[in-house]
Formats: sequence, structure tokens, C-alpha cells
Amino acid sequence: MDVEPDPEATEAASSMRRTVGEDPAAVVEGFVRVIARHHRHQPDLTEELDAYDTLPAADQRRLLAAVAARYRSGADPATVRERLLVLAAELGREPGEQPLAKEAAARLAEVGRSNHFWRGDGYGTLARAELAAGGALDPSVVATFRRTVITMGHHAGEEIASMARQMTEPVLNVGEEWAERAMADVGLRGVLEHARTATASKPSAAWDEGARTVIEAAGGADAVRDAVLSWLALVGRPRTLPLVPSPYGPDANNAFDPYNATALRGLAWLLSLLPARQGTPRALAALVETALKKAPGLGPRNPKVANAGVIALSRIDGEEALAELARLALRVSYKATGKLVDQALETRAGALGMTREEVEELAVPTYGLSEVGRAEYRFGEATALLEVHAGRAVLSWRNAAGKPVRSVPAAARRDHAAELKELKAAVKDLTRMLGAQAERLDRQFLAGRGWPYARWRAHYLDHPLVGTLARRLIWTVDGCSVAFDGTALSTLGGDACAPAADAEVRLWHPVGRDAAEISGWRSRLEDLGVTQPFKQAHREVYPLTAAERTTGTYSNRFAAHILRQHQFHSLAAVRGWRNALRLGVDDVCPPAVRELPRWGLRAEYWIEGDGGDDWDADMTETGVYLRLRTDQVRFYPIDAPSNTAHCSGGGYDMWLRDGQDPVEPLPLTEIPELVLSEVLRDVDLFVGVASVGNDPTWADGGPGGRFREYWTSYGFGELNQSATTRRDVLARLVPRLAVADRCTLQGRFLHVRGDLRGYRIHLGSGNILMEPDDQYLCIVPTGAGPDPGYLPFEGDRMLAVILSKALLLANDTAITDPAITSQLRR
Repeated sequence: MDVEPDPEATEAASSMRRTVGEDPAAVVEGFVRVIARHHRHQPDLTEELDAYDTLPAADQRRLLAAVAARYRSGADPATVRERLLVLAAELGREPGEQPLAKEAAARLAEVGRSNHFWRGDGYGTLARAELAAGGALDPSVVATFRRTVITMGHHAGEEIASMARQMTEPVLNVGEEWAERAMADVGLRGVLEHARTATASKPSAAWDEGARTVIEAAGGADAVRDAVLSWLALVGRPRTLPLVPSPYGPDANNAFDPYNATALRGLAWLLSLLPARQGTPRALAALVETALKKAPGLGPRNPKVANAGVIALSRIDGEEALAELARLALRVSYKATGKLVDQALETRAGALGMTREEVEELAVPTYGLSEVGRAEYRFGEATALLEVHAGRAVLSWRNAAGKPVRSVPAAARRDHAAELKELKAAVKDLTRMLGAQAERLDRQFLAGRGWPYARWRAHYLDHPLVGTLARRLIWTVDGCSVAFDGTALSTLGGDACAPAADAEVRLWHPVGRDAAEISGWRSRLEDLGVTQPFKQAHREVYPLTAAERTTGTYSNRFAAHILRQHQFHSLAAVRGWRNALRLGVDDVCPPAVRELPRWGLRAEYWIEGDGGDDWDADMTETGVYLRLRTDQVRFYPIDAPSNTAHCSGGGYDMWLRDGQDPVEPLPLTEIPELVLSEVLRDVDLFVGVASVGNDPTWADGGPGGRFREYWTSYGFGELNQSATTRRDVLARLVPRLAVADRCTLQGRFLHVRGDLRGYRIHLGSGNILMEPDDQYLCIVPTGAGPDPGYLPFEGDRMLAVILSKALLLANDTAITDPAITSQLRR
């Protein structure tokens, strides 16, 4: 930071010539007074340095020695001593004239553990002095200089920027495992140098041409591909040289090195120029997800790298790249990257003359499954059996005699290492794709799609991967409800169904179905042992209430809740809602929004940041509210102007631009029954998952006890619709438990009789009260509890938690966890 010349500095300069020969320490004392006045900013010692240049060599040496002596005395604050260190480097301009050379080198080494520094810190002077003395900067220091220029921009100053431009070694910054591995492949330096030039938002024709040249020079496509894929597999691992966290912002250890991130973008683009090979799209999609992984106080780790991965996938032809794009479309919640994914899929659909939905159906890979949910692979005399069970891929082995074995046979590990590695990667990919496809199918309720039977059979029922999901769902064929009974499609009554090729197939939904049909399908699926991939037969339905008919245009059914903001934000993105994090700043945000193009509607959930008097307890380090308060659900025409409200609340207003007229919310009676039910179900899910009321550790009411009343009313109060469905499911499951004689359902609770106590488990929150005096029992789910056995659907974690707690407490004398036993005996 530049400052005006200090009068005291001028006096120090004029007196320097008179006093330095007699008392150099007095001159240094004048320097210290100037330095101390400017605190952490670089003081303007121009006049002193000019005067120093006019001194005889002997006086210069005396003054330099006096500066060094003052530094070593330790008499001054750390900030002043650091300025003296820089001053000594500035004065000792000739080789051999650095009395504090060791101290300066040690300080530079510390700089190598910083993410960046400030222009006024003077580290450019220390580095310049080190180089002038014939030394070399440690690679970690070079990395810090490069990061400073990128992070600070023009605030770094031209001197630092110029020095960083001259730091050509090493080719990448040290500190990240992938970069150090890449630099070890010395024959591929040209590839890295070209990758570092990927500074544009997308590759140009000239950039591509340069990439082809360096690929050829580095040994050709296969050699470069193998190397780059091995590097990308290491991206996101913990830093090899941890940085000292800054007290003023997010921890840089959780972010990508910004200098290396540019090279990562180039490597992604470069891969898309190589002939397609299995595994490349998977690696690029993994890079996208790693780059979008959120870090505390930072958000996505590096969206630019994620965008480069999407662009690379969009340039690769073939089923695998298309499949990864389709999967990312369901998983990416970061708006800018999601938009790129959507554009890529729309472009591919247009090129093929198909709709976006048809392309997504075509894009689902089989991962080598030869039949629905099953494949066998030979590894010499051993056989690997890949099967899909309960929404995940499972790999098992048989030896040469056909007998099951627990682990991979040694011969397969020894003789087929590469094939085995690829198979294990495919198993992970398959499980991820199953989750993505389940989410895609779950969204079809509001998409309102129908398929000709022949097409649906090929892309759903008989598809090796999607078939594992479709065969666990209920469908309608020309209006007749059917499901797969293990061998064929059959009706609720068990009659076989043989539709015509052009019969219309749709996904069955309980809205509009009578109670007998819904109950019948639940019983039939349970008899077949079918666990649905998501709630369908047991799906909650949300008809209009009397209160909503009274309010007319809004629903207060899910108002006045306290939600964990980051959990809500992530869940909303998965369910297709757009949302902005509420910050503790003077700004406005729109509500959480789900657009429904098929219906021409926009659903809004009104929320606001919740902040108390304690910043540390209510916000993150970067000022993001930890919690939200909820309000109304409304519907508008999809093209209506946006509503906005202050991040901390105060009511929503419609933002009118360019002479727009305000648009009133639509009456709830005009919203199609299916749309209303699905939107309210989403909101119920947000509350049920993200509410602080279902956190077993919040019995004290959270920060300052502010939420004690809410926690109690939610944790033990009336059941919402999803909890009511949970009670109906438990009514069918509890009689099948081994501890059924110890369990009864009464109202809002599952009562469990143990040997030490009686217990009441709330069916909404899973919180527990102990009888006879209603003491609270805190049990934090760990995922390692008793197996609850058969469940009729996936995705309701609370159902599994309640059953697991019931099994545990029914045998309470066998509990050994001291955190629980200490509560049981108090």
C-alpha cells in the first residue's frame, strides 16, 4: 500500500549522513519509528534509501549491521521485526552483503506454507535478494508467488506479477499429489506446459491444434491418455504440503491450487481430443464431481475445472460420455455447471433428432450386464458374479469348482490385475448410476410422460440396469395397473398382461386411486418381497386441507419450521429446486423455486435466514446462515416476475422490471391434484430431513436454548404426512419382528418394552422418551445398529432408524455403549 512521505522519514534521511558514522543505531531507531507507525503496511523509506546510496561503503556496512543487530535483539514487535528483515534485504544489494540471509531464507520457507501474501509484506524484496545472491527459491515459495498473483489480481502489484512470470520452474505448483505425479513424468512436460495455457472459458481451434502437436511429441494418444488418466485419479486428495489456514477466510487446503487448476482444465480438454476409450468419460465425470465438492466457507472447490470437464464430455462421442452427462444432469446442483450439462444434452438430442428425455434413456449404459441385474466374468478358472441387490451392485466370487469364496482368488489378482481393476471401477459406477436413475424415475411423476409399450419394454423393463428399478415399480398399461411378478407383468389380481406394442405405459401414482387399490398393491409387493427404489405404493398424497381452502393462494402447512440451511440446500437441488444460500448481508434472494414446464407452473417455498445475537453460533465463518425459518408455499405461472425478500426476512415482494405488471399467486384449487401433492411432498421431505427437531443432540434447544420449544414440539408433536405413512408401514412390519411381543404402536409413538425401562419412539423424529417419567434418551444413529430386515421401499432413513432403535432397546440389558447405559440407569 503506497503512503505519503512521512515527515519523520524526511528528517531521518537528512540526519543520516551526519549520524551514521557516529551512531548507526540511532539511524535505525528512526527507521523503526517510521515502520511502527505504518503497522502491517509497507512504509515509504524512499528518501532513507536514496540517502543510503550516497553513503560511503564503510558507513553502509555499519548501517546494515545495525539493522541486523536491531532485528536480532528481538526488542520490537513481530510486525516491526519483519519490516527490518525486508529492510536488510533491500540495503544489502550486493552479493555477500546479507547479514540476515539465513533469517530471510527461513522466512521465505514459511511463506511457502501460505496460500498468498499481501503486496506490502515485502516478500518480493526477500525473494529478489535471495536470487541476487545466487540462491534459488524453494518450489513451495514459487507456488505461493503464483497463487498470490491469481488470488490478489492487480492488488498483488506489478513487481510481484513480474517476478511470478519469470518463475518458470517447476512447471506446476508443488503441494498437490496429482501435480507432483505429473511433473515426475518428465517426457510429458510439453503436455503440461500446453495445459497451463487453458485460460479461456472453452478451447479454441488454435488451442486444439497446439494440443495435437504436443500429444504427438509426447509419444502419441495412448501414452498421453494413460498418463493423464493416472493423474486425474489423484485430484482432490489431501495436499502433500499443507498450507497454514488463514484466520480471515476459508481454508485453502480444501481448495484446488488455482495455478494448477488452469492446467487441469487444459488436461480435461486435451482428453476429449484423443480417440475414445472406455474409462475416459468416467474420469472426466469424476473430475467434475470432485471439483464441485463443497468445502466449508468456500462452496464448490473449483467450478471452472468442473465446467472444463463438462465441455470435454460434450466433445466425446459415444454412449459412455452421453451416459455420464445424463448422470451429471441429475446430480449437479451448481447452477452454472448444471446449465452447461443441460446445454450439452440438448445439443446432443438435437443432433440425433430426439427429445432430451429420449437421449437420457438411450444414454443409460449396461456396464456389461448380460441380463437384468446380473453378469458373469471369467478370470482364468475363477468367476466373478455381478448382481444388483437393493439398489447397489454387489460382486461375489466362485472358485474353479464353482463354490462361493469370500475374497478375490489369488490367481485372479495375480494374472488379471488390469481387468479386475476395471471391473471394480464398473461396480462403483453402476451403483452411482442406479441412484441417478432412481432419481430420474422419481421425477417422472411430474414429467407426465408416456411410452409406447415396445419402447418402454426395451428401455425400462428389460434394460439390464434400469430393469432392476422398473421391475420394482407399478405401471399403468392403457390405464390398467400392472407390476412385474418375477416372471411377467401381471395385474393386482394376478392376471397376466400382454399389451400391444403401441399400448401406452405410464408410471403409476396413488393420486386418484381408491384406498382398496393402494392397500392391495402394498400387500402384493410385500408378498413378492419387493423393496421399491423409492416410495410409490406407499407414496404420501397431499389433498387440499380446509385451512388451505381458506387461505386460498398459499399453504402454511410447512411454515414455522427451523431447518439446517446447507442440508436443505443440497436436498432441494436433488429434488429439482433452485435455491440460493442465505447470507448475513444486506441483500435479497428469491424463494426456493421448482419450475414445472409441463404444467406451466412455478412452485415457491418462502424461507428466510435465521440469526440470533451470537454470530459464531448462527453463521459460518463466511457469513452464511446455519439455519432457515420456513413460511408459505405458493404457485405462480412459470413466466411470472420473481419474488424476492431480504436474506434475513421481512416479507417477499414481486420484482417488477421493464414495466411488468404484478402477477397474483394462483388459487390452490386451480393447481392439479398431482402437482400439488408432489410439491407439498417435496416440502414435507425438506422439513422431515433438515429440521433441527429430529436432531437427537438438540434436547437443550441449540445455541442459547433458543429452539427448545420448537425442538420439543417437533420432536414429540403431531405427525406430518410422511410420519403418518411411516406409522402405517410399521403397523405391517412390527408383527414380523423378532421382538414383536415387546412392541406396540400407540398414536405418535412406537412403544418398546425393555428389561430396564419402557421406551416411546416418536414416529416423526425418532426421538425417545423413557418410561415411567418421560426422561429423554439420546441415541445418535451411527449406521451400525441392528438390521431392521425387510423394508417396502428405499430412501426413508428414519424408518430404518426407528426399527433399529426398537431392536436395540427391546434387548436393553445387552447394550454396552456407555453413552447409552449411563442414561438408562440414571
